[in-house]
Amino acid sequence: MRAAVVRAPGTPPGHAEHPDPAPAPGRSLVRVTAAPIVPLDLLCASGTSYLGAPAVPYVPGVQGVGVVEEGGRLPAGTRVWFATSAGMAPGDGGLAERCSVADADLVPLTADLPDAAVAAIGLSGVAAWMALTWRGRLQAGERVLVLGAGGAVGQAAVGAARVLGASRVVALARSAAGQERARATGADAVVPAGGDAGALAAALGDALGGGADVVVDPVFGVAATAAARVLAPGGRLVNLGGASGDEAVFSSAVLRGRSAEVLGYTNNALTPAQRRAALDAVLAAAAAGRVAVAHETVPLAEVTRAWERQAAGDAGTRLVVTP
Repeated sequence: MRAAVVRAPGTPPGHAEHPDPAPAPGRSLVRVTAAPIVPLDLLCASGTSYLGAPAVPYVPGVQGVGVVEEGGRLPAGTRVWFATSAGMAPGDGGLAERCSVADADLVPLTADLPDAAVAAIGLSGVAAWMALTWRGRLQAGERVLVLGAGGAVGQAAVGAARVLGASRVVALARSAAGQERARATGADAVVPAGGDAGALAAALGDALGGGADVVVDPVFGVAATAAARVLAPGGRLVNLGGASGDEAVFSSAVLRGRSAEVLGYTNNALTPAQRRAALDAVLAAAAAGRVAVAHETVPLAEVTRAWERQAAGDAGTRLVVTP
């Protein structure tokens, strides 16, 4: 089969021939129709992940969409979303024509969405939904602040907050294109990122018209420092990434005085059942036109260039590979 193949940590995958996956107990063979390139793929392939360098050669791709060709749990022909541990454990991922997937990591798809749209939302949508509900405990009528709202998680979080009944959703995004994506997903107000924490906190407070009950934070850094200053009494800041830095500064007086919470989140803490329920919910919202992640499709033959664009940060939108 044709696949994206990483031959050395720290180098982009090449488009090459690779052995077809073999049938195995408890696993299904999936014909892949769409698979996104996500930050976790880049991290694992870099060899700098806390999990260590991956065994090479291997096919990256921690998630994808396809059709079951052969397997035990689901009948052949079932359209599925799937997850893999490519780059985190021995084995190949979804950036290929076919993929072997553990049966527990298959989710049958019922939402009326194109495969590329499902792949673009995927685990980013799961993270946004669960950060708001499971960790953030969002209640209808509360105010939500989404940092990094031009990215995939941020776009999904803006739409999901609306679906879940937030009374006001404010988005923070750095680039003009990111700000436009945040508006397109339904933000009530969009604040440009940048400047010092004090000025940014003032701008966020004005846009919120009150404190933030839940903050979805995929970026950390100065943005999280500013967001913590505008938390409402009982407010919850849920961090699920460090795109802008690994450190933020929080005031003890603010956290104590407002009984506020700073919470960590990772998709790795979810059970398969939780992940499946969250994916079903966010894809149902997407099928209804209420959640979306901007994306661009690229053919598998161009995976090296797509990978390089993603790594350089100049892709602009989520890149979805279509074998």
